[in-house]
Amino acid sequence: METLLPMIIQLVSGAVGGNLAGGILKNFSLGTLWNSVVGILGGGLGGQLLGMLDMGASGGSMDLAGILTSVAAGGAGGGVLLGIVGMIKKMMGK
Repeated sequence: METLLPMIIQLVSGAVGGNLAGGILKNFSLGTLWNSVVGILGGGLGGQLLGMLDMGASGGSMDLAGILTSVAAGGAGGGVLLGIVGMIKKMMGK
């Protein structure tokens, strides 16, 4: 369960980050449901990228720094992916 915790934190943070980005970038918002879905995907991707760079919580140990890193990676990944998907959607609508 300890090794699953960072991923869960990243996915939840991604959903929050996607919805925050959708609220800030109203032109790129996909609605609450799709902001959450895209944010979850972005949170997972952000967490994986951070893990590949060996900057995430490694070895399953979740101290405060590991939790904060997972939250930041998930939230940023969710927000960035929502911005990208929202921009593509807006460009295709024209």
